[in-house]
Amino acid sequence: MVEKIWFENHPIKYLLWPLLWPLSLLFGVISRRKKQAYLLGKKTAYRAPVPVVVVGNITAGGNGKTPVVVWLVEALQQQGFKPGVVSRGYGAKASSYPLLVDETTLTAHCGDEPKLIFQRTGALVAVDPNRPQAVKALLSQGVDVIISDDGLQHYALQRDVEIVVVDGQRRFGSEQLIPLGPLREPVSRLLSVDFVITNGGKAKPDEIGMTLAPGKAINLLTGEQVEVQSLAALVAFAGIGHPPRFFATLEQLGAKLVATQEFADHQDFEQKALEKLVIQGENVIMTEKDAVKCRQFALKNWWYLPVSAQFDLHKEQQILQRITEVIRKYGSPSA
Repeated sequence: MVEKIWFENHPIKYLLWPLLWPLSLLFGVISRRKKQAYLLGKKTAYRAPVPVVVVGNITAGGNGKTPVVVWLVEALQQQGFKPGVVSRGYGAKASSYPLLVDETTLTAHCGDEPKLIFQRTGALVAVDPNRPQAVKALLSQGVDVIISDDGLQHYALQRDVEIVVVDGQRRFGSEQLIPLGPLREPVSRLLSVDFVITNGGKAKPDEIGMTLAPGKAINLLTGEQVEVQSLAALVAFAGIGHPPRFFATLEQLGAKLVATQEFADHQDFEQKALEKLVIQGENVIMTEKDAVKCRQFALKNWWYLPVSAQFDLHKEQQILQRITEVIRKYGSPSA
């Protein structure tokens, strides 16, 4: 229902307005005071000895940040840099922090997105609700640039480049602050960031358009890759910020869908809970983010669909050039 109020102008918002509006005002006051405390030096913000690039958003929910982080890490690796990624590990809890992700790390300890980033890129990934501590853990491993997965509003960590990812279809919904709307910060915040990337939809003149290009379906057990349209009677599920986007992508690929199921973002899965769903078809397909949580109990007919961020080559080079310039100003040995 919250999504409908935020993005679909559902009439129930008028009934909830007397409750949500003052809470939204309070949220704004608290957020501004917290930000100002760091900007004015009342609270100490950590400055890393290497460049910090934040990939975040100003709305609650998934906008496509993780594919941008993966693209950025891989692009910097190709240029000879050693990027490291920091994340708060949303929805997860480790026994101690900071946590350096490896092949044995459980998603319950690090979160689904950090594990996905590690598996896709092989980069060092550190998880800690206190991002400065995560950065320090990566510095001890010799990284020369930090990518913060989310954290635009985490002002305890100073940054050199800010990239905001926007859902090109839903944009900013009602343009109201949480909980009346989806905004973490006002839309005017975009005026102060370095790049605005629009995922899908139509990018505005001052934004960089991005599409999520799907690959082949990959089997969770064997790694076999096949075209999605070749899989019969597909049952699809997704625990991401906006599941309908995933289902629409499958349909565009010619998938033979017999059932779909939405779950909450960062949903933890258990095999027993999925049994009633998966028996409705011959094959099961999920997002790559969901796959990192399901691999340990996957069956031979379970598949996932990886997606990769794609940009206009000129715009892509603009982003990389800006980051490379910052790295060189720091005197990175890789530059």
